Amino acid sequence: MADGVDSTIDEAACRWHDALLRDGYCIIPDLVGEDAVAALSADLDPVFERTPLSEGLFYGNATRRFHGLLARTPHAAAFVGHPLILAIARAVLTECDAIQLNLTQAVELMPGAPMQPPHRDEEMWPLRTPGVEYLINVMWPFVPYTAGNGATLVWPGSHRREPEPSEAPVAAKMRPGAALLFLGSTLHGGGANRSPYPRRGMIVSYSLGWLKPYELPWLAYPPAVARTFPREIAALAGYRAHRPNLGTWEGRCPSFLLGCVSAQPPGACDTLRPEQEAAIRAFMDMQQGLVRQEPR
Repeated sequence: MADGVDSTIDEAACRWHDALLRDGYCIIPDLVGEDAVAALSADLDPVFERTPLSEGLFYGNATRRFHGLLARTPHAAAFVGHPLILAIARAVLTECDAIQLNLTQAVELMPGAPMQPPHRDEEMWPLRTPGVEYLINVMWPFVPYTAGNGATLVWPGSHRREPEPSEAPVAAKMRPGAALLFLGSTLHGGGANRSPYPRRGMIVSYSLGWLKPYELPWLAYPPAVARTFPREIAALAGYRAHRPNLGTWEGRCPSFLLGCVSAQPPGACDTLRPEQEAAIRAFMDMQQGLVRQEPR
């Protein structure tokens, strides 16, 4: 686990990390207080009310979805930056220099919404390496999730195999305060809402830092907005270069934009991994040695 992680969180992260890799999903109960969920949900109530129904075969026309939740409510940061969630995500998403926020999305399934087509979220990217996880989703319910109101359906073990056609999924039943985690390689889909009430919740997902994210972070959170975030949240939301030199601004780590920026270009500055810097220094030292050996 990452340096500086509390030992209790570290132990819990190892336990849930193992369950997540074993089954492709896990449900962590009572991860946050229900009051925190209620405050977040209340901030988003008016946004739900004014958001039109979605369009398209995948989203369907019986759901509402909107994004950029860090800019819509200050309560979102505690969920996005939850220490246990981040520790688990970093333990799973190891094939990168740093993880990134892939999206924050609020979802409402209206009464009568049909079951969503089963899918794997890693299918967003056309290339993948066997054994490498690209994405982790975290579903936070705003209301109790039940089999009747469209709880997310997951196929246990589907991150390692194709389920049999007759294999039934598991409905992720949980209460506000719990969190459902599932891998980008896990087959899943929203359930059908057969209840008379909407089913609301939030998805926060994290991906390998060198992938193009689902939600463009600099449009969702321009510098004037990101300056109000805690530094770790701003880094997750795109204000951190991924070494070597990916996702830069004017050749610099975009965290530069969180300070006072003048009208003049700042000049490029490398963002390299230590082993790359060492290799470059060794090459330069070798070149210097060759120059000194040249006959005068």
